[in-house]
Amino acid sequence: MQPQPESIITELELAVRSGSPEKRISTLRNVTDLFLNDSDHLNDEQIKVFDDVLCLLTNRIEKRALAELSQRLAPIDKAPVEVIRRLAHDDEISVAGPVLAESKRLTTADLSEIARTQSQAHLLAISGRDKLEEAVTDVLVERGNREVVHTLSANSGARFSEAGYGILVKKADGDDDLAEKLGLRLDIPIRLLRDLLSRATEAVRAKLMSLASPAVRDEILRVLATIKGAIAAEATEPNKFAAAEHFVRAMQNEGRLDGAAVLDFVNQGKFDEVTAALALLCSAPIKVIAELLTGLRNDAVLLPCKAVDLPWPTVEAILRNRHGNRALSDQVIDLARNDYTRLSVATAQKSLRFLQVRATVLK
Repeated sequence: MQPQPESIITELELAVRSGSPEKRISTLRNVTDLFLNDSDHLNDEQIKVFDDVLCLLTNRIEKRALAELSQRLAPIDKAPVEVIRRLAHDDEISVAGPVLAESKRLTTADLSEIARTQSQAHLLAISGRDKLEEAVTDVLVERGNREVVHTLSANSGARFSEAGYGILVKKADGDDDLAEKLGLRLDIPIRLLRDLLSRATEAVRAKLMSLASPAVRDEILRVLATIKGAIAAEATEPNKFAAAEHFVRAMQNEGRLDGAAVLDFVNQGKFDEVTAALALLCSAPIKVIAELLTGLRNDAVLLPCKAVDLPWPTVEAILRNRHGNRALSDQVIDLARNDYTRLSVATAQKSLRFLQVRATVLK
């Protein structure tokens, strides 16, 4: 059945003049019903008539009815454009939410404007859309709260600029859930994946390896190998520890080099001194100790610490701070504490001697 614009407008005018909220809501539903029944067969001119009618009627309609209208029009591909935009810009999320989340009538420009000016609830609705362009996600990652950013990062239909990805990687620092979501994305640039993994906890790395597809898993392994190599190379630069070695050796000569001194170095962020101190206390080459302290494995860090029988609080401080701002979860710390308790001083010392011999052979 073809719509009759004259009868629609006449009914609209009567409803508006009547001043009855019930009449206006009834008319809105009737007009919406008429549109939905014939929407597949309407041409652009006929849709424009419905658009004009609905826009006029929504000027004096309560929020509950507008929310209903939004839900009904949101999934319609040929929904009237202007009324969709009005609904999307509404401050009430029950009205704006359905069309923000679903309507294909909203352009990238529409979504970007709303993302720049509206509430976090509006941003959250946008972040779950089937497809999002970089111009929209740039705004969302900049303004969005934790819930928005997490939803967006898990949305496979969202596309991010390199700048947008850079912001997300920074926000993932200390947020294991976000790091996991980003690490599983196929489109994250390698440079930023390397940055993400260098900051990630071991628990996150293990989770990513278990969840990733074979292709992504291989890429993660390559990146981790690169990170490990870079850390080891930096830690073993010639003369890097010369000043620290000189300082801690002087402390040893004065009888001041002990577990308390190591903890003081950790608290001050002086990890060259931590490395030099452990090497001196263990009578081990500084290169061997540096590789253990800067490597990816927490259990390797336990060896020199147990070899000199450091108290657990000092060991925990080393684990939590050895990679700067890369936070470790309480679960990882608990596992390390259990391993440290079970590890004997004798076993740790034997393991260190083996590593020293291996390092000598591989020179």
